[in-house]
Order: sequence, then C-alpha cells, then structure tokens
Amino acid sequence: MSAQSSIALRVEETKAAILDRVRAKPRVGVVLGSGLGPFADTLEGLEKIPYAELPHLPVSRVIGHAGNLCFGKARSVDVVCMQGRVHAYEGHPLEAVVHGVRTMARLGVSTVLLTNAVGGLVPTWGVGDLMVISDHLNLTGQNVLVGPNDDALGTRFPEMSEAYDGALRAALHRVAQKAGITLREGIYAGLTGPSFETPAEVRMLQILGAHAAGMSTVHEVIALRHMRVRVGALSCITNIAGGTEGNPPNHKEVEETARAKSADLQTLLEGWIEAAGQLP
Repeated sequence: MSAQSSIALRVEETKAAILDRVRAKPRVGVVLGSGLGPFADTLEGLEKIPYAELPHLPVSRVIGHAGNLCFGKARSVDVVCMQGRVHAYEGHPLEAVVHGVRTMARLGVSTVLLTNAVGGLVPTWGVGDLMVISDHLNLTGQNVLVGPNDDALGTRFPEMSEAYDGALRAALHRVAQKAGITLREGIYAGLTGPSFETPAEVRMLQILGAHAAGMSTVHEVIALRHMRVRVGALSCITNIAGGTEGNPPNHKEVEETARAKSADLQTLLEGWIEAAGQLP
C-alpha cells in the first residue's frame, strides 16, 4: 500500500471512530485558530469529542488550542468545528497537520471556513483588524501533497487559481457590511514559525505583496482543495509582525486580542456559516 493510501485509510479510521460517537451530518466545517476556540461552545446541541479520544488525530500543545472536535448547529446549519489545530512547528509531520480537515471532508462537508491569528504587515492596519484571505504565499518550504498521490483523495496536480473561494469571500463581506464590521481583504504569508518574524523578514514579506503573516492555514487549504472542498479563511490581526519599538510580539498578545474581538468574530462566523450552508 502506498504512503498516500495509508493516509486515506487513517482518515477513514478517524471518521469511523467519530461516527461511533455522533450521528451528525455536518455541511460546513470550521477550524478555530489561536484564541478563537470559544466559538465552538456556542453551537446549538453541542457534542464534543476530545482529539485525544480519536485515532490519528494529534493533540496541540499550544496555549489557546483546546483540542476538541465539536458538532452542532449555527443558524440551523449543521457544523463541525475543530477547536484548535496542530502546527508543523510543534514537530508534527504535515500529514498530521491536515488530518483534521481531511477528516472533515470525509465526513461530508462541502465547505470549510478557516480562522487564524496573524501578524499585520500593512502599516495603516491595526491590532484587532479582521481580514478575509484572498490568496496565500506558501513560504514554509513544504507542500503536504509531496509523495505518491492517492487518486481517492484528489488529482495529482490540483488547481489553485482560486484557492480561497470568491463566493465565500463575497458572502463574508456582505455579512460584515450588514453588521457594521470593518473587514479587510488581503494575502496571507504562511511561515513555519514558531519564531516571530525579524524586521528584515517583515520587509521581505511586504515587498512580496503579503498583508499578514501566520504559522498555519496554507497546508490545510492545499489539502482541502486537493479534495475539492470549497475554502474560505478569516484572519484576526493580533499583533504587528516584527513588533513595534519597545513592544515585541508575543503569544499572550495574540490570545488577548482574539478574545477582545470575540463578539465581532462570532457575528461574522455565524453569518458566514449561514451563507455557506446555502451555497450549491
């Protein structure tokens, strides 16, 4: 059996273990990044499974990532939420990093909405701003699809010209406008981490056209598009990349800013899930 076939088998084993516990049929998946996990606790009819109780699903050791798979409804849409994710910088192989979203796809979701905390790269944007991702730069030096391809998961050469679904982006802008929430749009630079960016790296990212930088998301997007799942992504700018004079970036700031924006994030996510659930 090829390496990719083994990956598909492990995803099926995780799916089977989930269906032994819950009978939900989620339509939309949501990945909740640093400090954003509390949204999952607002789901109607919440059923929660710790990652540690499921085969092959790794547990994050990063503060702010609770490590639960949550099932329920948001505005009458059946949803599965990952309450936290794992990162390559924790030492996990990329297969493990994307195992959760691949499992979501196998559970039948047609759309996955990703959230993350990012460092802002635009001087006129501020901490607490929210940004819908229009595209990304994969600067991790890795790609989750390297190795033998399993056609049961997707094609050898997946097309990425619209990795971040245009209809989903437009829907989120409509939700934000209706709620009176300012929403930026920009390009996400995916880096390995866990160190924050140096000032020289920040200047490089700005030259490359990135609006924000983070340590997640890109591999999940590639894996989901490989499986032909629609993807949207929302970032909370929780720090200024590279820091400011006398105020270097830190993870506590990331968590605190995300919590401070929880009301706006909940409004956006609920409306976005409702819109995503209505897409064909």
